[in-house]
Amino acid sequence: MTKQTIGMIGVGMMGHGIASNIVAAGWPLFYLHHEGNQSTDDLDQAGAKRESDASTLVSKIDILILCVTGSREIKAILTGEDDLVAKLRPRTIVVDCSTGIPSETRRVAERIEATGCRFVDAAMTRTPAEAKAGRLNLLIGGDLEVIEALTPLLATFSENRFHAGAVGAGQTLKLLHNYVSLGTAVVVAEAAACAAECGIAAEVLVDCLKRGGGYGAALDRMAPFILSKDVSAMRFSNANALKDIDYYQSLVAETGARHEAAKGILAALEWLNHNGHGRRMMPEACDAFREAKMAP
Repeated sequence: MTKQTIGMIGVGMMGHGIASNIVAAGWPLFYLHHEGNQSTDDLDQAGAKRESDASTLVSKIDILILCVTGSREIKAILTGEDDLVAKLRPRTIVVDCSTGIPSETRRVAERIEATGCRFVDAAMTRTPAEAKAGRLNLLIGGDLEVIEALTPLLATFSENRFHAGAVGAGQTLKLLHNYVSLGTAVVVAEAAACAAECGIAAEVLVDCLKRGGGYGAALDRMAPFILSKDVSAMRFSNANALKDIDYYQSLVAETGARHEAAKGILAALEWLNHNGHGRRMMPEACDAFREAKMAP
């Protein structure tokens, strides 16, 4: 695959790392200026081009990468007032790295593919640190031939790539993944709050969990806060966690699958968000749950 021209919408905590690796690998990159972006001075110095208008951006590119919050933002960008789908150049490939509701993703993809363009969902897992290092996991849905053609580009910012199936399957796998990973983080936070109330030393709790059945990636990301109030290992907000678990609820509602545990996780995240903790990072739930003990 020749180095086609890439456009990017969404240069936030995850998207900035993606953009940096794309530019470093020599791909021409245009990105949309937005107040939600991280600082882009380094991208400009590396040769990326800033655009203030999405319609102008898509007129210059062959591949559009979207890295925004969720389905609402994707629909607003692609099929909203500006109808960006109608302005895509022929045969443009749209790669959606966001976390979305699969059924809504498929509807957007149908609109795009009806114009002769192609769509791939490539939801991400791991953290901004892995995005910066070019070591994301990508959970991919779409036509295998298109995905194989995209692989040299995707490989610039990902370590592992999982082809889950047709369009929407990547985001389905992402919701399954995030239900397990974020749900486990909520469980760890509640356990840490209870342990503190019971006089169990943080070091003892973490060591015990690490050496037993409580060990996992969620604990690794929560432990630095439990031990020393460091949120850097899991820079993921409670608001984003609520959004993802709510999306998971939509998914299971469509399938009819049981989701009793998910209801509890959703309720815990709703409590955090409704009580002023939405912008705080998930590890900080350890303190939030302890600060607001349930009334007797």
